[in-house]
Amino acid sequence: MITVLRLGHRINRDKRITTHVALVARAFGADKILVDTKDKKIEEVIHSVCERFGGNFEIETGVNGKKILREWPGEIVHLTMYGAELDRVVKKINRNSDLLVVVGSEKIPGFVYELADFNVSVGNQPHSEVAALAVFLDRYNKGSWLNKKFDGKLQIVPSDKGKKVVSKE
Repeated sequence: MITVLRLGHRINRDKRITTHVALVARAFGADKILVDTKDKKIEEVIHSVCERFGGNFEIETGVNGKKILREWPGEIVHLTMYGAELDRVVKKINRNSDLLVVVGSEKIPGFVYELADFNVSVGNQPHSEVAALAVFLDRYNKGSWLNKKFDGKLQIVPSDKGKKVVSKE
């Protein structure tokens, strides 16, 4: 099971980015996202996406991130510009345990670096946490997310031109 923990979510400033973190988590193979700030609107948006497009993805907001980090039974990966090289670390992660992927918003407290099993750098330049999560999940899942079936009410059909959406209703 892959869970994403979003730390430092600021409702007025980060709503779109946190929503995109959740959407990427869902699409790229995570099972759940936990957000440290209570935000009913993001919960509603993600529930709506799951209802329309399918999948068993879960969202929970208002969680105690520090407690989750301290009690996590599996391995913890913290995505940061200041960590070890992605390709080197992905090989070391135990695939037989639950994985918690920590994605920050504002400055991350030092305890996160200490509690993480791996502080992983997805490049050493400033960039989006959305991009970091997408690249990490792609590498970790070896691209298997591309073939995942969501079985929703709506299905997007690949098309060279235009939008093709099939409704199962």
